[in-house]
Amino acid sequence: MKYALLIFLVACSSAPKDPVAELQDPTTCMQCHPQHYDQWSGSMHAYASQDPVFVAMNNRGQREAQLGTFCAQCHVPMAVANGRTDFTDFDPSTLTPAENGITCYFCHNVKDVAADHNNGLQLAMDQTMRGGAKNPAETPAHDSELDSKLMASASNQSTMCGSCHDVVTPAGVPLERTYTEWQASLFSQNDPSRFLPVTCSGCHMISSTGVIAQGPGLNVGTRIDGFHDHSLPAIDQAITDFPNKDAQATGIETELEGAIAIVGPTPPGGGAAPGGICVVPADGGAITVRLDSFQIGHMYPSGAAQDRRAWVELIAYDASNTVLFSSGVVADNQDPEDIGDPIVNCTGAGSASCSGFWDRAVKTDGTPAHFFWEVASETSHQLKPQVTSDPNSPNFDHSTTAEYQIGALTAQVDHITARLRTRPFTYAMLNDLVSSNDLPATYASSITTVEDIGSMKMWTKATASPVTGCNPN
Repeated sequence: MKYALLIFLVACSSAPKDPVAELQDPTTCMQCHPQHYDQWSGSMHAYASQDPVFVAMNNRGQREAQLGTFCAQCHVPMAVANGRTDFTDFDPSTLTPAENGITCYFCHNVKDVAADHNNGLQLAMDQTMRGGAKNPAETPAHDSELDSKLMASASNQSTMCGSCHDVVTPAGVPLERTYTEWQASLFSQNDPSRFLPVTCSGCHMISSTGVIAQGPGLNVGTRIDGFHDHSLPAIDQAITDFPNKDAQATGIETELEGAIAIVGPTPPGGGAAPGGICVVPADGGAITVRLDSFQIGHMYPSGAAQDRRAWVELIAYDASNTVLFSSGVVADNQDPEDIGDPIVNCTGAGSASCSGFWDRAVKTDGTPAHFFWEVASETSHQLKPQVTSDPNSPNFDHSTTAEYQIGALTAQVDHITARLRTRPFTYAMLNDLVSSNDLPATYASSITTVEDIGSMKMWTKATASPVTGCNPN
């Protein structure tokens, strides 16, 4: 009986694996990785090819700039890998399941990273699935291989994620720089004493103890921190009917909770930081709001920062709750730049105390660019990540302070509210796509404003420090 069992195991291990065509289909993966599949199916990776904004922008860009596979190489990578080259008038309904979105096979079949931007990933196109698990269990579906590029460890330099999340336009403008930003941050440093580095997956694919695969013919045990969440939350959300939308929104809230805060600088000797909102009667009278980022390995909002909008909404009241001063109060159908606020727009004498965080992209004539193929240059106005843990370094403080000159009104201010708000797109860009008949008008009004509850702070005259004018934390 023992010999018969041995022969059976050898036969199983050498049995033919699933054909490549089947392994490329995520529903094949679902059979043994149901939880991974469910999380992925509601992620922006799965949504990448179906997103109406991507489809609209690609189709317009094909007409105006002959983009070819430029957008598709990251949004529909398996279609490109399998030889599709014509993405003019692209219709996502024509895709097969194996080509739809950024699939399991695309990430787990990478054999090499040839470039650090514009999807420089090279696939093996074989029956071996790469992953971060040491000593992978035998499976009847595919061969398995440990790959350090997929491990949450010091050997992982996030090159796979970075290869698609840094984008250089056909005109040579480095427009999206999330990977470059991470490389320059504290989080990329190899320092085990501070639990560094923290890779892209360390934040966006939180690990837990669990079983990686399950099903007939499998003998996979529980691995400590072996299961990685595949919902991949960041800032974008689906604007169409899509699986797991509530979980997607919750993931974004969790990701941002405590990531950006209105807070004062940490005192040199330690202890509680002073408040991030201060009312300063001296020097003409001003309100200051200091923002700092925590546990973010890149700038904020990062990514397509020329399309995103993040800004501070500040409202100051008197004792009768009458508004004395406001900045960044933006209606649901407005872009923050539309309200003509010089602090939000980073214009005029107060531009050094900018409270609007996005990259200002312009065309060759200096006018705002709505689409990446129009961008000739851009100026970055984003919140910065931590670059050093040395409190004595001049680079230790990476915060941003917005200053609002209100003059004699400071004497009347009784309480202030301030919060950070973020949107993934501008109405101007979406309405431009609607006007060219590339995007249905219903989608232009479907974007979500992310209210970062963790960043919300309040200042009251009754509790403010009589010395600094700052709120307690």
